[in-house]
Amino acid sequence: MIVCVCNAIRECELRRAARLNPGNADAVYSTLGKRPQCGQCLDEAEDILFEERDLESQQTLAA
Repeated sequence: MIVCVCNAIRECELRRAARLNPGNADAVYSTLGKRPQCGQCLDEAEDILFEERDLESQQTLAA
């Protein structure tokens, strides 16, 4: 699924970058070599970042 139409950022790319960069959506976009343009995706991107990091922390605790 495309999360950011302006930058053609896919959800899987955003999730992968979330594991590398602990920052907000702006910081994670920067990791991908992009920056927010229209901003309509930022709320959804933040939700995905939170979800991915929460899943990762749960996996770490279970290990």
